[in-house]
Amino acid sequence: MLSTHVARRLSVRNIHYGWAVVGATFLTMLVVAGAVGAPGVFIIPLQKEFGWSAADISGALAIRFLLFGGMGPFAAAFMNRFGVRRMMLISLSIVIGGLLLSLGMTELWQLVLLWGVVIGLGTGMTAMVLGATVATRWFGQRRGLVMGLLSASTATGQLVFLPLLAGLTETHGWRTALLLVCGAIMVAGIAVILLMRDRPADLGLAPYGESEVQAAPPQPGSLAALLVMPIHVLRDAARVPTFWILFFSFFICGASTNGLIQTHFIAMCGDYGLAAVGAASMLAMMGFFDFFGTLGSGWLSDRFDNRWLLFVYYGLRGLSLLYLPFSDFSLYSLSLFAVFYGLDWIATVPPTLKLTAQRFGPERANIVFGWIFAGHQLGAASAALGGGLARTAWASYMPAFIGAGILCLIGAAMVLLINRDQRRGTLATA
Repeated sequence: MLSTHVARRLSVRNIHYGWAVVGATFLTMLVVAGAVGAPGVFIIPLQKEFGWSAADISGALAIRFLLFGGMGPFAAAFMNRFGVRRMMLISLSIVIGGLLLSLGMTELWQLVLLWGVVIGLGTGMTAMVLGATVATRWFGQRRGLVMGLLSASTATGQLVFLPLLAGLTETHGWRTALLLVCGAIMVAGIAVILLMRDRPADLGLAPYGESEVQAAPPQPGSLAALLVMPIHVLRDAARVPTFWILFFSFFICGASTNGLIQTHFIAMCGDYGLAAVGAASMLAMMGFFDFFGTLGSGWLSDRFDNRWLLFVYYGLRGLSLLYLPFSDFSLYSLSLFAVFYGLDWIATVPPTLKLTAQRFGPERANIVFGWIFAGHQLGAASAALGGGLARTAWASYMPAFIGAGILCLIGAAMVLLINRDQRRGTLATA
């Protein structure tokens, strides 16, 4: 098998195979980010072609965000039971199927079904819990750095896809742009087939930084037990105050990133006379800076108090969002916003995952993080819908941006309530 051959070659060079798994995971999360972020480019073209309002389209995208996050804890349980590789391939197949079917949609209910339900379920089968699973399963050391790298794939997805999608949409239509995303998903699927493996033990390896091979723990035998397990994990996690602080802070994270900026930034810039390609380029700039910001956040989370890192990240994000409505939307002001906002777009993920693993143990950390990520996507769905409603009711996105900025400042204060010396939650010994 190719993975065994690659593992041997890497071992000769004293490189752990976990880094090859990180590469396949990075590519998968990158193309999923492209599929999740693509509809933000298509809001105005869909309005022009079908006459749908911003609130109509935002409603469908809100459903996608809810399912993208709501699937997280169950996706983590499915990965534990059926294997990461298999779930990645199923996820990519569902996403590409939904995108291809949407090429022929003509009714609003088809948009809701395909871009809301189908793509929401497909992307939710991997989502951020995929990175959390790989980081906690394959790495005993450098876990924060790995999670930072995998989280940065979201930003890289924007950097690679959004300007291309905006350009293709402007010149050849949104359907051609969707085909580009489908082609990228197929490439990621091939990489998963060739390189991805479920656990280090599958290749006779210990996790990076450890010396003992870790066998897979027993999993529920029946489907019913598998579906109930995330509920039991939530029940136990809900008894730990840290869980709720991380949940609500991640709600704010989702509301101020995916739900607001990723969904409405391009359309909002159009209100101020900036073309879609130019606005997408600003998002790409955010992605460029977020790649290094998130990678740096992973490095920092291995070395410093993660509560104070989150305090700084949420505080800077809140100030940047409050700055935007009072800027003149010139190239200079938008570039300034893109730099400061971009540096901590996804930088909150590594510290949040580290705090989750510390409180709830590494084996179930992906399921607990899945529930926390559900809070992230609940916030994203709220902001996606709220931004569309604000634009429809008041002809402006600005109330949504100011509200998100205030929420970020609240989140900055909230994370300091986490007790650094608190014992791990009940799941660590469950």
